[in-house]
Amino acid sequence: MAVKALSTRVTPRARPPRVSGGLLVGYLLIALGALFCLAPFYLMLVYATHSAAEIYSVPTPVGLGSALGENLAHLLEVVPFGRNLWNSLYIALLSTAATLFFCSLAGFAFAMYEFRFRELLFSGVLATLLIPGFLNLVPFYLMMNAFGWLNKPLALWLPGAASAFGIFLMRQYIGSTLPSALLEAARIDGCTEFGLYWKIALPLSKPALGALGLVSFVGAWNNFQGALIVMQDKNTATVQLALGNLKGAYNTDWGALFAGSALAVIPLLVLFAVFSKQLIEGLTAGSVKG
Repeated sequence: MAVKALSTRVTPRARPPRVSGGLLVGYLLIALGALFCLAPFYLMLVYATHSAAEIYSVPTPVGLGSALGENLAHLLEVVPFGRNLWNSLYIALLSTAATLFFCSLAGFAFAMYEFRFRELLFSGVLATLLIPGFLNLVPFYLMMNAFGWLNKPLALWLPGAASAFGIFLMRQYIGSTLPSALLEAARIDGCTEFGLYWKIALPLSKPALGALGLVSFVGAWNNFQGALIVMQDKNTATVQLALGNLKGAYNTDWGALFAGSALAVIPLLVLFAVFSKQLIEGLTAGSVKG
């Protein structure tokens, strides 16, 4: 009985994709750009551990020093930095919450309701983006003084709650993702108009809300100009204003200034590390039709 030998076919191993020279150059440029952007943060952390004399020395130190404790002690001695950090966090959280509520509510109305002069009103909202910010400085101070809001956190988080950018972002996102048929079905089931916004529009708008919340928090945290105008007391100052007060006309303790800057930037770095995915999803949602 003849036995046929089984022929085994050896499949060639798949070769890894070859990286072209242009793609390799692109990766190299991106890496260099990332290093260029991260260099100021690294130097800030390095200078926070050195004294002012060491920072002014030649060559400039590029490694960690041993003066971090002294710099922090001097920082807390000159300004109530813990109180200033709390002020910034308190204002940033309230500003973010108010912005998310008012902008999403206005965006929902502009996107899902038909009413007279809707497009004209929306164009008016967008037109405010063309007004230079410095033109609002004097009116802003006069209004806050007339309201009695000087040296109060209310002056920094309430006036900018309904931002034009936030209304535009939420209107575009809700209009492109929320079907009108879903709202009609909810109305038939007895849902109120505010319930449509709260129970349907908001849960479906989480990516846009995440992106807007991150942008709003960073803007409120870094709001130096507004705090400079209305906050005139050390105890009510934000962390950015406190750091600005550390810089003197003739003498500046750069070690304490860099230590405070490092503490002020850590919450933003953590926030971006945690919510960067939501930021990208919210800003790019609707740009590609599937």
